[in-house]
Amino acid sequence: MGFNILITGGAGYLGSILTPALLEAGHRVTVLDSFMFGQNSLAQLCAFDEFDVVRGDARNLNVIKPLVAKADIVIPLAAIVGAPMCDSDTIAATSTNLDAVRDLVGLLSRNQRILMPITNSGYGVGEAGKECTEESPLRPISLYGRTKVEAEKVALDRGNAISFRLATVFGMSPRMRIDLLVNDFVHRAVTDRTVVLFEAHFKRNYIHIRDVARAFIHGIDNFDGMKNLAYNVGLSDANLSKLELCERIQKRAPNFVYLEAAVGEDPDKRDYIVSNARIEQTGFMPKYSLDDGIGELIKGYRMIRNSVYGNV
Repeated sequence: MGFNILITGGAGYLGSILTPALLEAGHRVTVLDSFMFGQNSLAQLCAFDEFDVVRGDARNLNVIKPLVAKADIVIPLAAIVGAPMCDSDTIAATSTNLDAVRDLVGLLSRNQRILMPITNSGYGVGEAGKECTEESPLRPISLYGRTKVEAEKVALDRGNAISFRLATVFGMSPRMRIDLLVNDFVHRAVTDRTVVLFEAHFKRNYIHIRDVARAFIHGIDNFDGMKNLAYNVGLSDANLSKLELCERIQKRAPNFVYLEAAVGEDPDKRDYIVSNARIEQTGFMPKYSLDDGIGELIKGYRMIRNSVYGNV
């Protein structure tokens, strides 16, 4: 018998992949979303009796209280996502990414569970040649990173929670985002056939969006053995620099040209490599490679070429 699951922000980039995966796994899912991007990414799910959707703001306690009361598990995806979007509206970023999570946690009984998504950008700038583990210091360098790191602490301090520190996510989704790094570079390879790289040696880790959904389901299925810890979720063979990422893309898109700029800076200063050993030791292994994602993105961008799909 499945759980009653509440997902705030469940019509977004990740939620529109996670929600059908949870329904397929036998759970009952209620999505709360403001639909701020005008998306209809969950339209195909409306025929399912186990699915319900509420239009509203996750910061509104009058909206969220009755939904929380019926939930066994809460997944707070609602967020202002990405450094540029957070910097453009710092009040909305703080109130959504942190204050709303704090309010949500305050409504939960001890038996209700939280699966908390944050970002591994909280590691900021790592030590050269040294992998960031869940015990590494968190030194976020953006408002987005700071709000998510603080939200993780709120959830884990409360207990009966799992936090997933997600690598940079890639792959197609019904509510697409082309501003994420892999998605962005493949979009440029397909549409412009070129990109100019600033600080091309900066490294980060990557993960396919469908593997993120699988990680959440893995956490639900193995909750008692995983609870009250944070887990890095990424591809262990994909700790890559921007230059190395472009090399991988060029193998699938031979006409793609990438150039390194001699001057200039990347506004996103993250630079680290990550160990995903902790979650792998629980039995979780990603199924989708970086090359799988590049191939599907190339197909996807033959269909969409609209900047509305970016969080910038």
